[in-house]
Amino acid sequence: MPRNLKLTLAYDGTDFHGWQMQPGLPTIQNILSESLGRVTGEKIVAQGSGRTDAGVHALAQVASFAINAPIPARNLMIALNDILPAAIRVTGAEEVAADFHARHSARSKTYRYRIFRGEVCPPHLARYVYHHPYPLDEPRMKASAELVGGEHDFTAFAAVDPEKGKKEESSNIRTISRSEWQRCGDEFVYEVEGNGFLHHMVRNLVGTFLLVGKGSLAPSDLSRILRSKNRAAAGPTSPAGGLWLVNVQY
Repeated sequence: MPRNLKLTLAYDGTDFHGWQMQPGLPTIQNILSESLGRVTGEKIVAQGSGRTDAGVHALAQVASFAINAPIPARNLMIALNDILPAAIRVTGAEEVAADFHARHSARSKTYRYRIFRGEVCPPHLARYVYHHPYPLDEPRMKASAELVGGEHDFTAFAAVDPEKGKKEESSNIRTISRSEWQRCGDEFVYEVEGNGFLHHMVRNLVGTFLLVGKGSLAPSDLSRILRSKNRAAAGPTSPAGGLWLVNVQY
């Protein structure tokens, strides 16, 4: 009888074309599934908790899949880390109930966006932050972040998703339980937790908060933009390199 396994993954997304399989392109799902096949001898497509975009990183992405091989979960983790590229690590592996699914079973996710505010960005951080040393009104950005908490239609902050159309993804209404900016040394960091996120939603929120910080928008404009359901009313998409998938709750 097949066993259902759950993997927790960390990765540097800089050199990958996101999570989702794409023909001829290096993606996290492609490489992980190929590696699972090499270890188990089975054809496996690992299902992720969600699709991170090209260049986006993860501290704790979750994947699930069924296998027939009797290999213990911990041994599978060790074997995978022996053959995966150094930019992808399996940090946890466990057998789970048959009805567990990395995406469908997820209750909430937390994303983090890191902006480096110092004049010179250290080379060892350059791949993992958005460097913005220019003036920003950080208190105004903090105030604007609070306004997206709760249940809203986030159409104004959603990019067109070419794969959208499935019934379970037809609504753009999401519930945000936490939305806040914090100063962490030279970094100004946005963390947001919600029951789901639309395509480019976090990066579009950050791009809009940056317009507030620059004085182009007022914090109160966030409520107006939400009500508009118009992508053109919100700010630009912030660069992918500053975004991290931090946690998935089940």
